[in-house]
Amino acid sequence: MMRIDVISAVPDSLLSPLNTSILKRAQDRKKVDIVVHNLRDYAYDKHKQIDDKPFGGGPGMLLKPEPFFECIEKLLSERKYDHIIFPTPGGKIFDQKTANKLSLVENILIIAGHYKGVDDRVREKFATDEISIGHFVLTGGEIVALAIIDSVVRLIPGVLNDSESALNDSLMDGEFIEAPYYTRPAEYKGITVPEVLLSGHEKKIKDWKEEQSKVLTEKWKKINSME
Repeated sequence: MMRIDVISAVPDSLLSPLNTSILKRAQDRKKVDIVVHNLRDYAYDKHKQIDDKPFGGGPGMLLKPEPFFECIEKLLSERKYDHIIFPTPGGKIFDQKTANKLSLVENILIIAGHYKGVDDRVREKFATDEISIGHFVLTGGEIVALAIIDSVVRLIPGVLNDSESALNDSLMDGEFIEAPYYTRPAEYKGITVPEVLLSGHEKKIKDWKEEQSKVLTEKWKKINSME
């Protein structure tokens, strides 16, 4: 069974998504064990302080190194992690290939920063992977952690009810976007489902899906090449 640990200054922000839908099912089926660690539990001063002003000045508060070191060193004494992920805007852009690779390992640890960020000694000492989900800034790394967890866990065999679902997803086969999907009714408010999908002709449907996939993929590449 895969185990994923997440260290967070605001663990409550993770609990609802992790206990809903596919992620809840994966845990119920014992396919993955997701453990959230409250950073404040590893702050041993009387005020349980986990942040402080950055050296050199500047706005915002920075998460202190001591609680992270305490928590991570404790976890490392209990198991070996295949990947220790540090979410950062300057990291490698997360993609399906990376999700596929992560889905095959046993233990993952994600260090979720918050506020202005994390004392860089934490990244320098422990991070094996620096990952970004895009060139923009978030309030905390918890959103990145959830995106990584969701994309990885759904790939674990036995998590999805339909074993083909993950295999047919967009971007699973290189950089291809899936053709659009439709369901009943065949016509709604004057908008009709493409006739070929109602034909029952398997080859024509397959050809149509391949053509639509190519069109959407080219559109996606063009959009993402624009500055």
